Amino acid sequence: MKKAVKVYYRGTVQGIFFRQFIKESADKLGIKGFARNLEDGRVEAWLQGESDKVDEMIEVCRTGHKHAMVKNVEVKEERLQDDFRDFKILHF
Repeated sequence: MKKAVKVYYRGTVQGIFFRQFIKESADKLGIKGFARNLEDGRVEAWLQGESDKVDEMIEVCRTGHKHAMVKNVEVKEERLQDDFRDFKILHF
């Protein structure tokens, strides 16, 4: 079963290649979507794929990047989108 979520990572997550880490992890797990920095210092990620892979992706990004200090993770369920062909890093 597939699912889509929007995830907000708060902490030391900008300026340390966290979005690149998210993309590399998404590519390995077959996740589609995007990651982008927000003006308030958070990183937003849209994750879409197999439910178990999306859940794994959320946890990998919570703890997996050596330079990140993720202090809070907020997950919001979303509707599946047909727009995503791969995973992209978006810029302001």
